Amino acid sequence: MGSTQQKIVPHLWYDREAREAAEFYVSAFPDAKMISGTVLQDTPSGDTDVVSFELCGQTFMAISAGPLFKPNPSISFMVNFDPSRRPDAREALDSLWEKLSAGGKVLMPLDSYPFSEHYGWIEDKYGVSWQLILTDPGGEPRPDLIPSLLFVGDVYGKAEEATDFYLSVFQNSRRGLIARYPEGMPADQEGKIMFTDFVLEGEWFTASESAEEHAFGFNEAISLMVYCDTQEEIDHYWNALSAVPEAEQCGWLKDRYGVSWQIVPRAMDEMMSRGSPEQMTRITEAFLKMKKFDLAALQRAYEGE
Repeated sequence: MGSTQQKIVPHLWYDREAREAAEFYVSAFPDAKMISGTVLQDTPSGDTDVVSFELCGQTFMAISAGPLFKPNPSISFMVNFDPSRRPDAREALDSLWEKLSAGGKVLMPLDSYPFSEHYGWIEDKYGVSWQLILTDPGGEPRPDLIPSLLFVGDVYGKAEEATDFYLSVFQNSRRGLIARYPEGMPADQEGKIMFTDFVLEGEWFTASESAEEHAFGFNEAISLMVYCDTQEEIDHYWNALSAVPEAEQCGWLKDRYGVSWQIVPRAMDEMMSRGSPEQMTRITEAFLKMKKFDLAALQRAYEGE
């Protein structure tokens, strides 16, 4: 696993295609790179590939762990193309759209919309969805790539409450823009969140909600990994976020809105990347028995105590 200073890292779950998908994204995006790859032996899903890669300066993790979960548009990734920062923004957007759309499907066609003169939403051949947008460069610049949460179904109308909650849990956090639905929309209630963006641990996210019928919701296929330096930190995020006891497993939890998080000791990355096969086996055996991670117990397993 790659070490990263990014605190919150999007984590993608695949059946068997994690490495293939990561290589596809790295080939599609400019300024992208593979960071690391390792194989965890004898997990409940068999031998599993774990890879990390970087797109537009954003670190991602991906795992091949069987066909349990499939990604859907409830969490997507917004890719901003800012004409004030790059003169070829429109051409670069079109080029990425063409690469990501190979074998995928269009959710919103590349077109002019009230919020952007050039925007489209695509689901790639692995099921991960991307929003490509030509941005209006007014105001504070945003990163080129931002994870985006869509609140639908049971959690429609909860986007503002949820983002307020996340802002209260994480340090170095603040809200950016907030845009509400006006009156007279066909489905959406006036005042609900059409779009908001916010910062957690210095990283940007966006959220929106839609009252239309959607055959999907948040699931484990795309989760957010939170890297922690101490047991105290692990305990803080676990206690604040976990709301579904039966979802607690191997550092994974679900919050009250259905979003999946992984609360992970940063030291585990070091152990996994530097460990001998025997150490990797011991640490894998140890963490598979845990719900919330016990950093001291993981270190003891690593050291063979």
